[in-house]
Amino acid sequence: MEIITALTKFMGASTPFVVVGILALLFIAPQAVRILREYERGVIFRFGNLVGAKGPGLILLIPGVDRMERISLRVVTIDVSKQEIMTKDNVPATVDAVVYFRVINPADAIVKVENYWKATSLIAQTTLRSVLGQASLDDLLSQRDTINQKLQEIIDRQTEPWGIKVTTVEIKDVALPDSMKRAMAKQAEAERERRAKVVNAEGEFQAAEKMVQAAAMIAKEPIALQLRYLQTMREMASEHNTTTFLPLPIDLFSAFLKK
Repeated sequence: MEIITALTKFMGASTPFVVVGILALLFIAPQAVRILREYERGVIFRFGNLVGAKGPGLILLIPGVDRMERISLRVVTIDVSKQEIMTKDNVPATVDAVVYFRVINPADAIVKVENYWKATSLIAQTTLRSVLGQASLDDLLSQRDTINQKLQEIIDRQTEPWGIKVTTVEIKDVALPDSMKRAMAKQAEAERERRAKVVNAEGEFQAAEKMVQAAAMIAKEPIALQLRYLQTMREMASEHNTTTFLPLPIDLFSAFLKK
């Protein structure tokens, strides 16, 4: 009343209705006008009935009649808390993940689900336990991209009726018990030893093949043995300079070799 009296004295006694109208507009304007950002949409209800989604920009509402719910269209990130799972080969593990999604239909996100953020988070948790429980430990560690794609498709299919688009699902960490880590370390060590033995056996086999080929060649050309004898002497003389050699013809031992 003091504000009305002051404005009346300022503008004159003939304009009280103008002042009351201005104050009424100032009171109603915040309820009738909404400004939405580029990434926002407003879902409007009129007498409880869905009118639709509007925005961005200036939105005019009927005070006391219209009600608006703001929805952000930006990508939202959900951290899926650690989940205790049992893999297909009965290995316990603790897994957590992150889910990226956004609203593509604001009206459905408001009308068809009470809290789309919480509903998407719970579906991500249950789907994570279900899908990873069907995979073996080796697949969980080596086929992570395939599992991420499968998780994204399942969660997106379940949230699509709510106007939610799941863009990415990523498994962040897979924690194993200490006993399983030690067993995996022993398995890896045994695998490395097996490979080393196989490589060594292949080397021995190749060396034996070469020796057989050399023996066959010497049998055809006996002079090759004498040349090899001289080469061996040369190598020994270069390593041991104080050693004295008395070379003897191999023909002297041919009689003993025949016997």
